[in-house]
Amino acid sequence: MEKQDVKILFRFFSNLLDEWTVETMWAETINSEEGLYRLSNIPFYASVSCDDIVFAEYDQDEEILTYRKTIEHSGNSTIQVIVVNKEILANDLREIFNAFGCESEKFNDGYFVIEIPAKLDYTPIRQKLIELEEKNLINYAEPNLSNNHFYD
Repeated sequence: MEKQDVKILFRFFSNLLDEWTVETMWAETINSEEGLYRLSNIPFYASVSCDDIVFAEYDQDEEILTYRKTIEHSGNSTIQVIVVNKEILANDLREIFNAFGCESEKFNDGYFVIEIPAKLDYTPIRQKLIELEEKNLINYAEPNLSNNHFYD
């Protein structure tokens, strides 16, 4: 049976934006009868990560599959980065994290998100984030840090 990609709506309060936010993400259907889907992309704002398995159901009011809860965490982490020094290009910063083995998605020149794969050691990546923040180049947030990426 061929896997079907679907869009899932996330509606939540974003601490980053300080407002209620809507985001849609692509997901692979695992079992539509049970409402199980594997997220296929890095979220810009939602507190989930790529490859998480979520429960979603069709919402009559929203008229779309809508996220209800995370069933299984992938172990991946999602980091949000705001570029505060406008002389620095988001793509140049993304390349730094790409060298660590992290994919990223750019929303615009001032904002992008990084996915930290479950298998990577977060320590050197976090050190680079701290270094860039101390140089007043970026601000960052860790909205979805997996258990294997927590630090002391």
